[in-house]
Amino acid sequence: MDRCDKQMHQQHHHQQQQQQQLSMSKSARQRCNHEWIFSDVPTDITIEVGGRIFALHKYPLVSKSGRIRKLVAEHRDSDFSRIELLNLPGGAESFELAAKFCYGVNFEITSSNVAQLCCVSDYLEMTEEYAKDNLGSRTETYLDSVVCKSLEMCVEVLQHCEYLLPLADELKIANKCTDAIASKACAEQIASSFSRLEYSSSGRLHMNKQTKCDGDWWIEDISALRVDLYQRIIAAMKCRGVRPESIGASLVNYAQKVLTKKSNLWNPSSQSKDDIVVSSIEHEQRLVVEAIVSLLPVEKLVVPISFLFGLLRTAVLLDCTIACRLDLERRIGSQLEMATLDDLLIPSFRHAGDTLFDVDTVHRILVNFSQQEDSEEEMDDNSAYESDGLDSPSQSALLKVAKLVDNYLAEIAADANLKLSKFLVIAETLPADARTNHDGLYRAIDIYLKAHQGLTDLEKKKLSKLIDFQKLSQEAGAHAAQNERLPLQSIVQVLYFEQVRLRNALCCSYMETDHKPMHQSWRISSGALSAAMSPRDNYASLRRENRELKLELARLRMRLNDLEKEHVCMKKDMQKSNSRKFMSSFSRKFGKMSFFSHSNSRGSTSPSKQSQKTDPKVFGRNT
Repeated sequence: MDRCDKQMHQQHHHQQQQQQQLSMSKSARQRCNHEWIFSDVPTDITIEVGGRIFALHKYPLVSKSGRIRKLVAEHRDSDFSRIELLNLPGGAESFELAAKFCYGVNFEITSSNVAQLCCVSDYLEMTEEYAKDNLGSRTETYLDSVVCKSLEMCVEVLQHCEYLLPLADELKIANKCTDAIASKACAEQIASSFSRLEYSSSGRLHMNKQTKCDGDWWIEDISALRVDLYQRIIAAMKCRGVRPESIGASLVNYAQKVLTKKSNLWNPSSQSKDDIVVSSIEHEQRLVVEAIVSLLPVEKLVVPISFLFGLLRTAVLLDCTIACRLDLERRIGSQLEMATLDDLLIPSFRHAGDTLFDVDTVHRILVNFSQQEDSEEEMDDNSAYESDGLDSPSQSALLKVAKLVDNYLAEIAADANLKLSKFLVIAETLPADARTNHDGLYRAIDIYLKAHQGLTDLEKKKLSKLIDFQKLSQEAGAHAAQNERLPLQSIVQVLYFEQVRLRNALCCSYMETDHKPMHQSWRISSGALSAAMSPRDNYASLRRENRELKLELARLRMRLNDLEKEHVCMKKDMQKSNSRKFMSSFSRKFGKMSFFSHSNSRGSTSPSKQSQKTDPKVFGRNT
């Protein structure tokens, strides 16, 4: 029992010592926090702010603060000695600075506390009505004369305003800083432009484009702001006339900083995070993407097209608004000729079991591009005869996009889940004259046929109709002639056009050897005639030639129909006759088709032999 009593006594003594230490430390903190309070005069009012207690005196407070004066006056008859200030902007720290001001204690107003002091002075009604040079006027003067002269200080004030909204908006603190930043950026840009002016050798004043522009140093500073405040600054800069290139560079920098901060959000290992936290981060990033898209300049090429594709991927991933995604697709379509294959390969995020890549989004982008091409052609239709069609920027962009689409089709063709309808709609989006060479399209179709061997004959015919076999190279034609995956009708077309090509080559060779002077004179007279014609007549002549070519193509199609009928008859004979009779009939009918009527000439080569020489790097082997 004595030992137990002794242990209990020691524990009680230890607890008393701990309580004394805690009370001593607490009193020391209070003395440290309130050293500026009169120690020789007893306090007569207690104010609570955010859980902290301030034992103060009424007179210094009511002499500067209209709010506290009114509260004290309302309870003059009662024993009123405690006030709780709810929702005070800036919390206890801001109130402590305001109380120090009431007590006449000197402290420095800086860019880190001026926003809080402006808001707390408004909350406590510390205006000129209650005291001269009160806290409200002091902070406003500092904001106008010091902060707004420096872009860095304005950015710092805006960062503190993030936690003081909407009061900071009501007091126009954020608007003043936003306008000041936009004005400074515009002034810096003008000064930088003047510094790049120089006189040329002829004495003319011009802009030196090789000199680096140093007027965009503000891009890094404003990237630290929250998206809503950043959005205000960019909008103000647009109104002030800041260069679209500078705004585009700022948007790229801001997106890279903000959207890559939480890149681990989409890691499989991060899925164990709290759903509320993940949802909050998704919402924040969604707002950033939608804000950046709304701020993009209307001018082309002010941001890289790879950046636009990156925004589009993020917008699809975060399920941004339809308007946001359509805007990005329209912007990308307007400069699609600058894109690469990697840009177009947008993963399919949302739908399990669907295609590997988002084909629908790419189709909408191609539709936007085609519509833009159509509108440009309509605008330039009246002056089309004055321009060179193949050398025009529009035609050049069309050829680039056609090559890009063929490569894209070849990339997605191996996907087993890719439906034929989606493949066809991508291939048919561009106009017929977009491809001068059909090798890329043939390669993509061959890959699709190889990956989807269960297609019906009708579906294979739909695919083969996409190919203009006259636009195949010699290597591609040789490969197609042996390609068992193609329908028989397509193989017949390939063999026919190979023979036509061979005939033309022989005719050209004959004309060059026997009729060279006549040919040259014809070219000279034709050139003189073309030069004598007016541009409008020349354009009309080109249109007539185009119609004649179309008629010739129609005649070739009719000939192809005749060949198909011959083929049907051959199949019927094969079913009715025995093998020997069939072979003799086959040889007679094959001779009527006259595919190789010039094959007996010594200089000709059989297309069937040519077709064996295949480029394996481009087309692969038939399997």
